[in-house]
Amino acid sequence: MAEITVDTKKKLVLVSGRAHPALADGVAAQLGIELTGADLRTFANGEIYARYDTSIRGADVFVLQSHTAPINEWVMETLIMIDALKRASAKRITVVAPFYPYARQDKKGRGREPISARLMADLFAAAGADRIMSVDLHAAQIQGFFDGPVDHLFAMPVLLEHFRAKLDPSTLTVVSPDMGRVRVADIWSQKLGAPLAIIHKRRDPKVHNQVSVHEIVGEVSGRVCLLVDDMIDTGRTIVKAAEALKANGAIGVVVAATHAVFSDPATEILQSDFIDSVVVTDTLPISAEKHFPTLEILPIAPLLARAIREVFDDGSVTSMFDGAA
Repeated sequence: MAEITVDTKKKLVLVSGRAHPALADGVAAQLGIELTGADLRTFANGEIYARYDTSIRGADVFVLQSHTAPINEWVMETLIMIDALKRASAKRITVVAPFYPYARQDKKGRGREPISARLMADLFAAAGADRIMSVDLHAAQIQGFFDGPVDHLFAMPVLLEHFRAKLDPSTLTVVSPDMGRVRVADIWSQKLGAPLAIIHKRRDPKVHNQVSVHEIVGEVSGRVCLLVDDMIDTGRTIVKAAEALKANGAIGVVVAATHAVFSDPATEILQSDFIDSVVVTDTLPISAEKHFPTLEILPIAPLLARAIREVFDDGSVTSMFDGAA
């Protein structure tokens, strides 16, 4: 009888949606592998098609997709890619969503509202995803929406390295733009050895993406203020916060955020006299027309690649952030 040999070597496969190809190329380069090719198309009626160029059978597959505008199209493409992988006998499928879609709809603020962040997790699971990886979730509770492992990565070490080289902690105050970000801002203040200030604001329930800044708790007069947030959408909230800081004597305002959503008219709004610079990562694509002189973009590919390697090697993603920065 002929001897049967079984190839037990694990196979890492990285596939990318069409939303942010530059990030996928960067992650592949960091991993030292080639992106697995895929035929991704949108038909005339808007339906999406996906087919992989090579065999996926038995592979540990990581599906990288940045959920930028048009977000619903990229969510659907992710689901179709996962379904194709499942039907192609992939051993394990991990959705790498640097910016988790619908993350701000993580709870019911009023009656008859959806919890869309939970719906996204259910859709990924139904399509066949075994694991989710994301960066700086808008709310930590989203980790509990998915019935499987969720790797919550943090961009803080990437941003901190940048600011340590740029800012003097003796004249710096870290500022939380609202009460919901106080815990994160407090960690920033500890890491940078700078005091913490908090902006108390109240949203107008009748107008989306607009707030009224009320008061500042903490010392900002005569200091450079580092405003930290997880995302910048239209930019109105950040500019109002920066205006309040300057009105209270701040000599400079620097904005740090992980996700540059930059919905119109963010580019124009962020070029405000109240803001000295804006630093973000490239978890989302930022087209050339949305660049402006005071914008700095830091690469997130090394962080994603390291996390993917830890998962593939059955290592510890948590260890990446133990005592980090």
